[in-house]
Amino acid sequence: MTEEARQLPDSPESTTVVVIGAGPAGMTLATLLQHSGIDCVVLERRSRDHVAQRQRAGIVETRAVRMFDSWGLTDRVLGGIPYDGILEFRVDGRSHLVSDSDGSEGSVARLCPQQVLVQKLTATFLAGGGDLRFEAADVSLHDLTGERPTVRYRAADGTPRAITCDFVAGCDGDRGVSRTAVPDGALTAYAFDHGIGWLTVLADAPPPAHPLLAVSGQGFAAHFPRGPHASRYYLQCPPDDDPDAWTEARVWDALRIRLGDPGLVSGPITDREIFRLRSLVHDPMQYGRLFLVGDAAHIVSPMGGKGMNLALYDADLLARAVRDFVRSGDDTALRTYSARCLRRVWNDQEFSHWLTRTLHDAGDAGPFLRHLARARLDRLFTSEASARAFAELMTGLDPVAHQVSGNLSGPGGD
Repeated sequence: MTEEARQLPDSPESTTVVVIGAGPAGMTLATLLQHSGIDCVVLERRSRDHVAQRQRAGIVETRAVRMFDSWGLTDRVLGGIPYDGILEFRVDGRSHLVSDSDGSEGSVARLCPQQVLVQKLTATFLAGGGDLRFEAADVSLHDLTGERPTVRYRAADGTPRAITCDFVAGCDGDRGVSRTAVPDGALTAYAFDHGIGWLTVLADAPPPAHPLLAVSGQGFAAHFPRGPHASRYYLQCPPDDDPDAWTEARVWDALRIRLGDPGLVSGPITDREIFRLRSLVHDPMQYGRLFLVGDAAHIVSPMGGKGMNLALYDADLLARAVRDFVRSGDDTALRTYSARCLRRVWNDQEFSHWLTRTLHDAGDAGPFLRHLARARLDRLFTSEASARAFAELMTGLDPVAHQVSGNLSGPGGD
């Protein structure tokens, strides 16, 4: 017997679901389970302060807002401000306003940074008596194909712990322990590297009137609100570029040129990093009683704001599936969880890929691809049908509800 095994309690704790990870996916799932009267334990390797301050995506799309509406949780878990549904595309300095409202009635998208969503979900879960354990180290998953998996970890005080459960939800991201617990060959990974880098900059500077996507011969740039006095900027760059090579003066000069705004107001830069645009899908999103949720199962290029929203949809489907099983013994939704999630995942992957290629090729991808991309943009700006398709996809098209068949090639095709 190992030393760790000797230190484990004779009677491990027991719960229905162990949720690994306290980001948007994990805290959404835990809150929905709690709302359904289903017990769960959330394990998070980081501290509460670290999780609460992670700066990531900032738009909860319309369909995700309506998902929270359906649970009666919107007012409690969503912060930010309503988003008016207008995007500005700026091509060589010329502005084009495009609506991403699909014309349906009901709640609209929210400009809600990830950390605000996570903070509110966490507060709601804890206020309801939820069991959330930060600084859980050395998490490991066992007996995933058995009737009662076991999750082992080391508590913040160093004490070894074990929890048996009916289901494990892997919500710990692309580099978490959940997916690595799946044996080699059980999942198929579909990966794509866009060959594009973005310098992302957070600054205390005035936000734009509308989220702004800009195309120019100098490369792609974007400007998004992150609060009443803060902005997030993106600049296309080589994926292996050095963020330290981007001085504040260089950042603001590049933004003014690419955004076509010589008078752009600058401000103190509080954070900057370079990341590579990539896409990844694992199929299936389940192994035994382990269910992968959000980034643990799929990564999507940030263009279109689909990453966090896909995580919210996964959590919604899994919460409803577990609820069906606990209440009536019906495992239909559990068995079809992966297929239903992946249909939406591939739909959003295609849209994100379409938008990524269009806005980057329209800049400096060579004359032929540049003309093709600009033709697609012109179609978006002038065709009601293309604009309507774009709006449906930005809003959060449900491919199952719409009975979409075949390949969606973006608004007007690719």
